Amino acid sequence: MADKKKEISYQEALKELEAILEDLQEESADVDHLSEKLKRAYELIAVCRTKIKSAETEVKKINQKFSEK
Repeated sequence: MADKKKEISYQEALKELEAILEDLQEESADVDHLSEKLKRAYELIAVCRTKIKSAETEVKKINQKFSEK
């Protein structure tokens, strides 16, 4: 049985990105886990971009619907 990943909200993704950024800005940042954090950050950025694009598309559809009336 395949595990389904829980879909993360935009706010959750943004909060996690901010936490990663704070970790990386610390002088005692764990260099051994840098690549893992960077990979996770890129995943979260992709989630945010997808959600923003989806919201933009939905807003355009709504605007078109109401401008036609």
